Order: sequence, then C-alpha cells, then structure tokens
Amino acid sequence: MSNVTSLHVNGTGRTCDAAPERSLLSVLRDDLALTGAKYGCGEGQCGACTVLVDGVPIRSCQTPVGAIGPQKITTIEGLERDGRLHPLQQALLEVGAFQCAYCASGMIMSGVALLGKNPNPTEPEIIRFMDGNICRCAGYGRIIDAIKLAASAAKGGTQ
Repeated sequence: MSNVTSLHVNGTGRTCDAAPERSLLSVLRDDLALTGAKYGCGEGQCGACTVLVDGVPIRSCQTPVGAIGPQKITTIEGLERDGRLHPLQQALLEVGAFQCAYCASGMIMSGVALLGKNPNPTEPEIIRFMDGNICRCAGYGRIIDAIKLAASAAKGGTQ
C-alpha cells in the first residue's frame, strides 16, 4: 500500500512514500537524505533530533510524520542563506562551542527558535529555553555565550 506523504521542508515541497506513523526523524534522514538531525535517545529527551515546525522546536524522533500536514519544517540544512551561515551557527563557531558536535544541530535549532521568539534573551531565559537539549561534552557555557553573541549581532552589535 502506498503512503505518499507531502511535506514542506526547508522551503521546498517534498514527497515520499512513508507510513503516517513513522517518525519525522526517520523520514527526514532515510527518505529525504537530510541527516543533520540526529538520533540520540529516541525518547525525545536529549534534543539531538530537534527540528522546527512552523518555527517551534519539536523532537522529530517522537513526532509521527502523519501529524505534520502542511506545516513548514526547517532542518539544520535549511538555515544557510545565500552561502552564509545563520548568525547562531556563526557565533557557535566563533566561540568554539562544540567538541564532538553530536548535539550541535539540535542545540542550533532550539537556539534559532529561541531567538525567533525572543531576539534579546537574558541568560536565565536562554537556560530555561534550552533545557532538554543535552550536550555530553558539557559545552553549555559556550553555547549560552554563542546565543548571546548571535542576539547581539542581530541587534547590530559586533560579532
């Protein structure tokens, strides 16, 4: 039986043959070759699989693809514009935030959602919003610094 699924991913309409109960993560990675979101815990607790759906961070490992419908999905691959990294990606590189980087795409997607919702977050707001994104290398301080740097750059500060 065919399960044609239509998705709006990174600004482009995409279709694939996916049962509605399959996880969005597996469809993105296996059917659409968008491998930036990572399989971490498989329980929606670590944040490695985070993508944005209509600008809201969701755990794609726990989200059935059939629940997405016409909503717009943004993955880490969709952040670059005209050959330029998203300001948060650039800030993370500048502060050397990652060691193994397995958590990177989930951290970035959550951080992008935060900055979209609150372009000038305080440190406690950053910590609260990013709670649930786990970095095994404990790079939290540098990740927080990068989010602050990206917010400053968006306001016209130096980067």
